[in-house]
Amino acid sequence: MLDFPKWKVWSVWLTILVFTLCAVPSFMPQSVRANWPSWVPQPTVNLGLDLAGGSYILLEADMNDFARVRLAAKRDEIETEFRRQDPRIDIGDISLRDNRITFMVRDASKVDAARERLLQLAGSGVGMTGQREWTIEVRDSTRFIVTPTQAGIAQAIDQAMNDAREVVDRRINALGTLEPTIVRQGADRIVVQVPGLQDPEALKALLGKTARLEFKLVDITASPVDIARGVAPIGSEIMPYPSAPPGLPYVAYPTQEGHVAQIALKRQTIVSGDQLINANQEYNQNQEVVVGFTFDAQGGRRFAQTTQQNTGKPFAIIVDGSVISAPNINEPILGGKGQISGGFTVESANQLAIALRSGKMPVQLNVVEESTISPELGADSIEAGIIAGSVGTIAIVLLMLVAYFRFGVYANIALVVNVIMIIGIMALFNATLTLPGIAGFVLTIGAAVDANVLINERIREELHRGRANNSAVEFGYKEASRAILDANVTNVIAAFIMFIFGAGPVRGFAVVLTIGIVTSVFTAVTFTRLMVANWLKTRPKELVI
Repeated sequence: MLDFPKWKVWSVWLTILVFTLCAVPSFMPQSVRANWPSWVPQPTVNLGLDLAGGSYILLEADMNDFARVRLAAKRDEIETEFRRQDPRIDIGDISLRDNRITFMVRDASKVDAARERLLQLAGSGVGMTGQREWTIEVRDSTRFIVTPTQAGIAQAIDQAMNDAREVVDRRINALGTLEPTIVRQGADRIVVQVPGLQDPEALKALLGKTARLEFKLVDITASPVDIARGVAPIGSEIMPYPSAPPGLPYVAYPTQEGHVAQIALKRQTIVSGDQLINANQEYNQNQEVVVGFTFDAQGGRRFAQTTQQNTGKPFAIIVDGSVISAPNINEPILGGKGQISGGFTVESANQLAIALRSGKMPVQLNVVEESTISPELGADSIEAGIIAGSVGTIAIVLLMLVAYFRFGVYANIALVVNVIMIIGIMALFNATLTLPGIAGFVLTIGAAVDANVLINERIREELHRGRANNSAVEFGYKEASRAILDANVTNVIAAFIMFIFGAGPVRGFAVVLTIGIVTSVFTAVTFTRLMVANWLKTRPKELVI
């Protein structure tokens, strides 16, 4: 136990040195780190929301909008499926009413074929029950009614909320913020905590944007009078067009203040944001702020084919159910690239680009609660944590010196090294320190010397039994290490459970506690044993402990 070959000595000191170097940037102000060469690594410990200040936002999904969008998507899927030429099944106009889809098959002899196609679109089964996502009913021989099932709705909502959490995460990280906390709360809510963000307005605008991008052809046959009355031709729909330029013959302009211009669009979507691979804020040839976009191969082909077949006609660019612009197709748009214009500022164009780039939000999220924590409150928390940690550390240092003399000095040196290693490991993994994390830090300091207390007391017992110095120290470390290992394994298991089932601050506490347990075992058992072994080489006449 006291025989340390050179390779083991070097490995212990090298481990301490590496984590010490990782901890150094965390002790330096940002102004100092900014002047360091770019090739120098700068791992740092991030401060959580309760320490650095920041924004807290609670988002809630709009279930009515989700049901409407899901129903409309299924309607479009049915229209596309029945338009296939193998064979084509002619159907009447599809209506959405009372949370269901209804349409008629024009040829009664094709009702069975229509039913087979609908069964393929109804889903293969949900959960253990195998219940379909949609029910299909036939009335009056040729009229079909497609209705979503409760099991299908529940599964779709759960999937949408999981996807929405991922989209929120991508959008926030695109803003350049560090270590946001994004977790689901219940069936239809998402909690967002962003440290260091003091103005939540931009974040709210970004997260509240569904970024549902669509390209549709304008129905130029629609009468502005009918559009103003809310009547669209069969196969078309009416959408708001807030930024419509004056004089367009296919736009219904408001007749009184507060109303918005409207336009009729073909219901079929040419290309959607699902086929988008990139979007960025750019400037066009007139130096106007626009959003440039690029489609994938399939989207680019469909966009090129549509613009080739409809040259000279207008098409609409829709974001979140509102027309941004409706330019004419002057020539085929090839290559899968284009631009969205609409009176953007640089900031609004960047926000739209981030939203489009990070993916379409599968469900509309509304802000139901928000709060901002000031940096001053975070500074108070840090100060209180430092005071608590300092008082606890000083008390432990004095106790160890009084109780164990030289061995207490070794324990205190190990305690300092332990604190530095914890910070170094947290910085290496870019971990976030929260107020509960500081509590775990202080708890770790107290527990760090617990192992040394067990070892030192065991050495005392062996000395009282008459063992020689080297034998007493070796036997004390050997026997105490078993109890130390057992005790710390149970603590790690408890911390692991907190990390798995906890969220936010609870996880922060578990992370710091786990790191502290591992480093304290290393410093209290291995590092102090190395120092004691080096001292015993001088062969003192009397071992005082």
